[in-house]
Amino acid sequence: MIKNMLKNYILPIATLMGSIVGVGFLSLPYIALQVGIWSMIFYFVILTILMTYINVIFGKISISTPDLKRFPGFVGFYLGERLKKITYFLIIATSFGVLLILLIVGGQFLSTILSPILGGTLFFYTTLYLVTASCIIYFGIKIVSKIELFSLFLLSIALGFIFIKGFSHIKMENIFLNNVKIDSWKTLFLPYGAIIFSLSTGYIPETEEMLKGSKKLLKKIIIISTLIPAIFYLLFIFLILGISGTQTTESALTGLVAFLGQEVASIAILIGTVTTFIAFVTNGLLLKEMFMYDMGLRKSTAWLLVSTVPFILFLSGFNSFVTLISLIGGVFSGIVILLILLMYIKIGGKKVIIYPLMSIFILGIIYEIFSFLY
Repeated sequence: MIKNMLKNYILPIATLMGSIVGVGFLSLPYIALQVGIWSMIFYFVILTILMTYINVIFGKISISTPDLKRFPGFVGFYLGERLKKITYFLIIATSFGVLLILLIVGGQFLSTILSPILGGTLFFYTTLYLVTASCIIYFGIKIVSKIELFSLFLLSIALGFIFIKGFSHIKMENIFLNNVKIDSWKTLFLPYGAIIFSLSTGYIPETEEMLKGSKKLLKKIIIISTLIPAIFYLLFIFLILGISGTQTTESALTGLVAFLGQEVASIAILIGTVTTFIAFVTNGLLLKEMFMYDMGLRKSTAWLLVSTVPFILFLSGFNSFVTLISLIGGVFSGIVILLILLMYIKIGGKKVIIYPLMSIFILGIIYEIFSFLY
């Protein structure tokens, strides 16, 4: 009984949740501060329902498709080789974007911990973070990529620590602010891309393969694995806003120093640094291997691309955490969702439902592009 629960529920749910919960949720308290808690809750309810449905659809596609395929393979199988090639470009662009986001946040965390002790600039600590991660990616230390779930556990400890130490600092008036002013169309739709990013996952085929003879459970596992992070995100928003209020920062944890003190906040931020570092190395290794095995690049060339492109983008001025989260979630994840919906039509999805859904995500893509450019 316990063995079956572990095999058919706990491990698949933990794996899928581990792929959903990433660095994106750190942006949500700041966004809630900009739009107000009630607007944020509204967006969360609507987009959680939508993303749960999209993830369930992807699960149906996965079950209907021969095993041992990943997303480009799905696209090639249902939509043709041309779109499959475009999908590779989409995955590479998204991966570079995620690495850039992790670099930004990791550098901020490292600077917050060490600069009060050792001095130094944010640029120095961002560079140090990148160089250390790049060395591990070059030598391909696989053990780091095997402990994503452990990093999720560490993150849970950090948030529990923040709750215990920060409970006495929580003020309800910090959460339900009365002076929120939505003065532009950018602010009005600000939560869209970040929430999409924070609830997206590409690990559904892997989860389906874990179930083997129990694939009928996949739908239930997907629903549970999407709803739990959504609830967790809302609680995180309430926790951070309740403590730091109008002083909430883009990456959430760095703003806690003023309220919890340097030592207490640094412990939580240290754990956050470790989890982002693990995520950076894991994503870097996966991208390096894609360059090597799918595109035939030499190891040194693949490593150089993974290590330098995010840094070049950072130096070019792409260093706004919330802006990048919104762009990747609204545009790149939006395009992935459109491809999922097109594939769903191929296995019998009803066009009367699919086309209205597609229009929502197309409008989201247009909005995020205009928001980024203007």
